[in-house]
Amino acid sequence: MPANPTPEAACGPEPLAFTPDVEARTAHIYERVRHVVPPFEWPVLAPDIDAINRLKRERNAVVLAHNYQTPGIYHGIADVVGDSLALARRASESDADVIVMCGVHFMAETAKLLNPGKTVLIPDADAGCSLASSITAADVRLLRERYPGAPVVSYVNTSAEVKAESDICCTSGNAVEIVESLGCDRVIFLPDEYLAKWVAGQTDVEIVSWAGHCEVHERFAGRDIHELRDSYPGLVVLAHPECPPDVLAEADFTGSTAAMAGYVDREKPRRVVMVTECSMSDNVAAAHPDVEFVRPCNLCPHMKRITLPKIRRLLERMEPRVEIDAGVAERARGAVERMLAVK
Repeated sequence: MPANPTPEAACGPEPLAFTPDVEARTAHIYERVRHVVPPFEWPVLAPDIDAINRLKRERNAVVLAHNYQTPGIYHGIADVVGDSLALARRASESDADVIVMCGVHFMAETAKLLNPGKTVLIPDADAGCSLASSITAADVRLLRERYPGAPVVSYVNTSAEVKAESDICCTSGNAVEIVESLGCDRVIFLPDEYLAKWVAGQTDVEIVSWAGHCEVHERFAGRDIHELRDSYPGLVVLAHPECPPDVLAEADFTGSTAAMAGYVDREKPRRVVMVTECSMSDNVAAAHPDVEFVRPCNLCPHMKRITLPKIRRLLERMEPRVEIDAGVAERARGAVERMLAVK
């Protein structure tokens, strides 16, 4: 950092004004989020949303936003939203020149793997992931030595280097399907230990796991679910498979973020809790004002590094860009493409 940083370098880009024109141009967006964004907050969000949507057109950029992004990003500027599988698929289909990943770094790497000729940007290069950082390429090589012949299935929540050492990738939404598609008696499944346990309970394939955890989901416990049910009669509990086993044992439904959102769309429970990252509930609640969402709020500190001002500055400066070593990228791309080929 410079010895005498500018105010923008120290504090972020200069705030924009909430003018009558901005208010008019963003009124239709606020209508979508008014159930989850209070009126006093909108004048802070709307100017950046307006500017970003203009910059997207100028740059021929598409914005991909994970389900854990805040409603201003998810509903205000995103062109594609969803879980990591949906984002991976749509990244490979985009005809934009620029891809902006509103998510963590491994997601931006995946977008770059599938779009090597396009510019892929991430608003904060330090937006990491506890799962991705829990395992290295060297660890994967050691596992292969310990379990010769067993294919390696890597969760997409991994670095490009780890993907390059893997046979195929998966998400929480297709993990069981991917494992069974290999036709093997034993599979190395990494890095999330709890997701591996859940997959093992859904298949006869022997699962060799790794002791990686999501720092958001591992904070939940079975006793939390008991307390929520006592406090909110009739509560329907939806849990992500990255949660500990005692949480999943108490849940009414276990599935990926996309599966949880689909459950609410389909079943329309009167009162529901999504045992996952907090913003997920906000984003689903915006479309379901008649459903009461109970929020045991665990935030992902990495996802929350992505903000509207950072996205605006990103599109103004066109950096930081995501780059991957060509040799690593070629091998990692194969693992991701093999996942996408499984129907």
